[in-house]
Amino acid sequence: MAEQQLVVLKALDVAKTQLYHFTAIVIAGMGFFTDAYDLFCVSLVTKLLGRLYYFNPASEKPGSLPPHVAAAVNGVALCGTLAGQLFFGWLGDKLGRKKVYGLTLIMMIVCSIASGLSFGNQAKGVMTTLCFFRFWLGFGIGGDYPLSATIMSEYANKKTRGAFIAAVFAMQGIGILAGGFVALAVSSIFDKQFPSPTYKEDRFLSTPPEADYIWRIIVMFGAIPAALTFYWRMKMPETARYTALVAKNIKQATQDMSKVLQVELEMEERAEDVVKDPRLNYGLFSKEFLSRHGLPLLGCTSTWFLLDIAFYSQNLFQKDIFSAIGWIPKADTMNAVHEVFKIARAQTLIALCSTVPGYWFTVAFIDIMGRFAIQLMGFFMMTVFMFAIAFPYNHWIKPDNRIGFVIMYSLTFFFANFGPNATTFIVPAEIFPARLRSTCHGISAATGKAGAIVGAFGFLYAAQSQDPAKTDAGYPPGIGVKNSLIMLGVINFVGMLFTFLVPEPKGKSLEELSGETEVSPDEK
Repeated sequence: MAEQQLVVLKALDVAKTQLYHFTAIVIAGMGFFTDAYDLFCVSLVTKLLGRLYYFNPASEKPGSLPPHVAAAVNGVALCGTLAGQLFFGWLGDKLGRKKVYGLTLIMMIVCSIASGLSFGNQAKGVMTTLCFFRFWLGFGIGGDYPLSATIMSEYANKKTRGAFIAAVFAMQGIGILAGGFVALAVSSIFDKQFPSPTYKEDRFLSTPPEADYIWRIIVMFGAIPAALTFYWRMKMPETARYTALVAKNIKQATQDMSKVLQVELEMEERAEDVVKDPRLNYGLFSKEFLSRHGLPLLGCTSTWFLLDIAFYSQNLFQKDIFSAIGWIPKADTMNAVHEVFKIARAQTLIALCSTVPGYWFTVAFIDIMGRFAIQLMGFFMMTVFMFAIAFPYNHWIKPDNRIGFVIMYSLTFFFANFGPNATTFIVPAEIFPARLRSTCHGISAATGKAGAIVGAFGFLYAAQSQDPAKTDAGYPPGIGVKNSLIMLGVINFVGMLFTFLVPEPKGKSLEELSGETEVSPDEK
């Protein structure tokens, strides 16, 4: 079958790496920085919220969020993200990437600030408004997933496209680190300014009233980097692939990319015939789509779903694991501000040693090894390390073996990010047709977030001790951390099997991958 690719798209595919590529990475990446910062920073302050708003002077343990409130605070942003991924993914294909891109950023900025301004000083008022704004914050964050990935893949050249999309995604790691550093800085300042006794020494004074500002400052800080990139987001031209293949305006696409690439591009004759061919205009629910892209879509959705169950449950019971191995002292031996510092320190160390390097390893190797190999390897190594932690779990929690435990735990994270956490984000932005690309990425990402919700909610209960005396206040006994980790190992193994449904996009043009060059005007 004869193939014909538009000149303007070919020019993008073979373009040398230039300044505009890096500008696009920073503009799209800042959204991801904010996404990660906002979604993960809440895990740094949940213990503090419990002490502030659920303090019971008769209790020997500091206040903690009741199970339904903890689940809501942790999970409501994930629910918003899921809805946002579906809605903005669809809207990005309908209205264009650029128009919708500014909208998601405004939502993220406004809701980040509003989250920290939660009303009232009673538990009910504060938690309700915090959850309300975090839902809409998640909704904006959700839109950033399909749009950032699609914009970067449509701007990139085919040789280094994987690395560019991975670099956008790697800004998540920087966002997680920033969350840790901000929490460390803020809690240190407050600890010096407002020294207070431990909970054991004085239950009332262990949480100074000023501590209420700590979580608000940490939560609101996420708006700053997003606000800084707003102007640049608005100045980015629409991607040539959307303008040419979806809006069918090849003249405009050629003009836009002439400016971006700083070269003169010719408008070719009969190009309109290529993009208007009725055989390439099938819809998402058509038989044609199912036969061409059904299995790859199943591969993208299932692997992202399974990965996020493991990834988010790990992140969310991270601080419980640190407590179990003694990195974070018992809650009643610290005051509220010191507890924030200790949790942030532990999370930042893990991010610095394993999470962040994993992302950048993907950037370095993805266009050499390919997406498939990295994803398969990542799932396999995660399975191995999960089982290696889980089966001898009682060995690892002995004080002498803690360092080994942390190394194994860090390696699981390293291979999540140098593995399926990055590739499940990259591949859906490459293999679907331009007019459905953002929608399909949104569907894949939303399925992933459904997995995150299962991980966050399910494992919040599952990881509780089997001994009713050792559970957190208000929680029923669970299956324990050991059995939870065994379950996660099995989930990772199933993810490895579903990886075989995902095609390898390395080194191919987007049109070749999606079949959009398969009909040429000569064939009519």
